[in-house]
Amino acid sequence: MEKLDSNKVILGGTPVDLMDPEPALERILARATSGTARPLGVASVNLDHLHHFGTGGRWAGTLHADPASAVDWLYLLDGAPLVSQSQRLTGHRWPRLAGSDLASPLLARAEQVGLRVGFLGGSGENQRMLAQKVGREHPGLQVAGMWSPSREELNSAQESQRIARDIADSGTQVLYVGLGKPRQELWIDRYAELTGAAVLLAFGAAVDFLAGTVHRAPQWASDHGLEWGYRLALEPKRLAGRYLIDGPPAYLKLRTASRAVPRALAETVSSGMPAARTPGRFTGPDGMADAVVIVVTYNSAGGVDSLLESLRAETADLTLRVLVADNYSGDRTLELVSRMHPDVIAFSTGGNLGYSGGINAAMRRAGEAGTVVVLNPDVKVERGSLKAMLVRLHASRAGAVVPRLLNEHGATSPSLYREPSITKAVGDALLGRHAPNRPGWLAGTDFNSESYAHPHTVEWATGAALMVRRGVADSLAWDESYFLYWEETDFFRSLRTMGETIWYEPAATMTHAGGGSGSSPRLNALLAVNRIRYVRKYHSTAYSAVFQGAVVLSEALRCWKADRKGILRTVLDEASWSTLPGATRDSDDGDFPPGSVIVPAHNEAGVVARVLAPLAPLAAAGQLEVIVVCNGCTDDTAEIARGFDGVKVLEIGQASKPAALNAGDAVALHWPRLYLDADVQISAAAVREVFQALVPGGLLAARPAAHYDLEGAHPLVRSYYRTRLALPSSRYKLWAGGAYALSEQGRKRFGAFPESNADDLFVDRLFEAEEKAVLDVDPVVVRPPRTVKAQLAVLRRINRANAKLNSWTGEPSTARQTGVEVLQSVRGPLSAVNAAVYLGFAMAGRQGAGDSGGWARDNSSRQPPMGGSRRS
Repeated sequence: MEKLDSNKVILGGTPVDLMDPEPALERILARATSGTARPLGVASVNLDHLHHFGTGGRWAGTLHADPASAVDWLYLLDGAPLVSQSQRLTGHRWPRLAGSDLASPLLARAEQVGLRVGFLGGSGENQRMLAQKVGREHPGLQVAGMWSPSREELNSAQESQRIARDIADSGTQVLYVGLGKPRQELWIDRYAELTGAAVLLAFGAAVDFLAGTVHRAPQWASDHGLEWGYRLALEPKRLAGRYLIDGPPAYLKLRTASRAVPRALAETVSSGMPAARTPGRFTGPDGMADAVVIVVTYNSAGGVDSLLESLRAETADLTLRVLVADNYSGDRTLELVSRMHPDVIAFSTGGNLGYSGGINAAMRRAGEAGTVVVLNPDVKVERGSLKAMLVRLHASRAGAVVPRLLNEHGATSPSLYREPSITKAVGDALLGRHAPNRPGWLAGTDFNSESYAHPHTVEWATGAALMVRRGVADSLAWDESYFLYWEETDFFRSLRTMGETIWYEPAATMTHAGGGSGSSPRLNALLAVNRIRYVRKYHSTAYSAVFQGAVVLSEALRCWKADRKGILRTVLDEASWSTLPGATRDSDDGDFPPGSVIVPAHNEAGVVARVLAPLAPLAAAGQLEVIVVCNGCTDDTAEIARGFDGVKVLEIGQASKPAALNAGDAVALHWPRLYLDADVQISAAAVREVFQALVPGGLLAARPAAHYDLEGAHPLVRSYYRTRLALPSSRYKLWAGGAYALSEQGRKRFGAFPESNADDLFVDRLFEAEEKAVLDVDPVVVRPPRTVKAQLAVLRRINRANAKLNSWTGEPSTARQTGVEVLQSVRGPLSAVNAAVYLGFAMAGRQGAGDSGGWARDNSSRQPPMGGSRRS
């Protein structure tokens, strides 16, 4: 950076070079004729400049705090308040050097020395008037060209580069840039080098002043610091916001964030030895890497390969160590990564720990690396992006850097956010994405297109992609209490609390498909609830209550939308928050109680991986015996099950659940034994607690509590299961939970399983109430039918199985007892409606129950579950 022969002060957080008019003109002209490789940008610093670039401004630090900038900046004193403040700091009254004051003298000097001058900005009409006036007053001036781009062109990197190349082709040496603050300074800082101009003057409305379309204030108004009032009177609509709304806070910055600066400042920048490159390959766990990349996956087999291939291209620039932390995917993500990318360090987290938990687990294996990169599995890294982020990280001495994110259509996604507040929550509730240019204090998301065109500091950004300095990453663990959503808000807040900055770097571009963690009303409810949890963590009870009211308002205004159903009720009912998706983890201490899990499976290729994923790591470690009995399978169930290390697979020709249970019992080696349906999902933690309850001297039979996942189910089906959950028998019976377990002594109560699919009812009847229990542990996830037709088919199948069992055992039907419980469950109008729906289903389910009808498989609920990878 060039050392300027001037005094320097910091005014409102922005540097200002204090100079007299003649030395300023000489310095500008000297740079214009010197042929120096680095261009000189000249900016007038007034209160509007402090609003944009001063302390707390959107673009704070963007220009003066970036050693990597290709532009040397000269900041000139402009505005009576800044003149007065500089006098307080230095004891000397420095003259005001507004761009409008220097524009005409510079034109005259340029004409004298033969410089080629160009003009960027202003309307086409004003430029025509300017050309005529320049022709009259400066006939010898070499005008290289005039450019009047639209705002859309200026916000487009491609169009701006084209404009810059046009300016370079014209041979412009001095370029007047009149685009208005902050656009003109940001454009200069990013594209000055491409223009080939030696000097670029950020002189605002200079083109309009030079053309004579905007008149200067009378001298007496300027001398008394009243030029702003004169201009406000001429253009009240355009300037009222600048002077009356933005001006007072900027003046406060001026008085509270100003100081003198010693003339000689030294800055030492250290540079470590770069690690050896391994183009096309990721480095292993040992040695120093430029960056360790962490990818948290959950059912991400469909997109993670694309991400890893894009990262592989980045190894031409950087040495990368890539870690994939898998949250117990049910789609064989871990197997795919290990097979297709053997140089990736892929491991299971030991549960579904959520996004934060996955990152923390990976950090414990990160090894030596200068930076940490966190990426969603559904992100694709554009070539050169990681290097651009690393350059920004070092140049700006940032704590973290985030890239520009594109959606699948190539458009920039709004990924930058402001710290949550009550006013922003109310603004978002009332306006949503409407009025995107509203004041920042009314919008939590930054929708301004200029914010995505230039690098600058931000408060926080989506956690789909970020680079963090290693020392910062080691100092800050991610808060695992969020599971999904708002964990990055918390992380970035902690980072700012440490005094670190977060930079947005648009030169780094990544495509984010979105939906990496799924989308559902329950996940949307978690998003809304975590907004409240975050605010409660950092604010008072009263503040949090008002903020929650704003969230309630937002959901009330949108409750009619399909993806918002039930969210308002969840936000209001805090007791239900504990039922939202959360982390499930398994003990890794190696002291898992012995036992066997038997999974009968008939053509369950679509779901068997889901039930095996949480258990397979324990089976592979020899801590748990898992047996899948494929009975009469004609699909890939057996092949999929064999893909899990440690899982034993039996195949029998008879399509019979009882036969499968008996076959599994014949080869199982351990006790207790858990009999598990193939279409449910259970955590290893639940298996552990069930087995511990069945130790000798304990219970003889038990099952985990069941959670019915009714996402996407027909309203009548949901109503049916609300009543079912309210029945006392659902809280102590072993049936209808998709799983039950028996101790060795309990299993001795009977010989072979009878030829009936009502095996859970059969087992339940063998034990007294004190011998069995439904355990309050991590619940089994049961996915009931989604449609009325499918629910009726399942009920008819159950009724057939129960009737067959009753005829074999001589036991009476439980229908009468269930009917009494249904009537007793009525507590009001809503529960009465639910009870009526239940009874209607029960009666309809008996119609046709005597027909053989086959197995009547329910395919409506056999879809992959949602999980804990990341938000869109």
